[in-house]
Amino acid sequence: MGLFKDYVSQTRRPEGILGKMMLRGMDTGHAKMADWGMTALPSLSPTDLADLGCGGGRDLAVLLEKYPSARGIGIDHSALAVERARKRTADSGRCTVMEGDVSALPLEDGTVDLVTAFETIYFWPGLDPCFREVLRILRPGGTFLIVNESDGRDASSLRFEKIIDGMKTYTPEKIREALEGAGFGNVQVTHHGSRPWIAVVARRP
Repeated sequence: MGLFKDYVSQTRRPEGILGKMMLRGMDTGHAKMADWGMTALPSLSPTDLADLGCGGGRDLAVLLEKYPSARGIGIDHSALAVERARKRTADSGRCTVMEGDVSALPLEDGTVDLVTAFETIYFWPGLDPCFREVLRILRPGGTFLIVNESDGRDASSLRFEKIIDGMKTYTPEKIREALEGAGFGNVQVTHHGSRPWIAVVARRP
């Protein structure tokens, strides 16, 4: 259990050799979920977008392809993830990746039109303050997309919640409540047809 716990705990903040292994695994293991989640987005033409908890940068790179006129920002609190994401997105020429804390984002008010968070809010230091930070950096009318592998009820994720320090899964109802409490509106939740995946889209009024 010791080595297994050490490995899966790297999902929170990848570091060292195990962290490198985890980043590679997340890039491939979460790809289908992330791509499915992006289909929940409405028709958008963002000028600036930010992927929070960007990990190795796979989803950020896909977003830059999806929105070829947008500038991208990746933020992660793992130096190892930032290094990998910078390499992954370097060819775009329109992306900045930086270390940062989602509870105190290193961005000015009203900086972006689209914020995404793939398989990451489990590790945020409280939904309420972090969602208020997301609202702050969004321009009026901006969109926030959350994509989770867990709907807060599936047995597998609840088991990992007990193993990984600091992990907390959330039901769609709890996510909606926190978003609306932070000031978001028009919250839409999509469930995958056969898996516990959820995609939540909210707008800044």
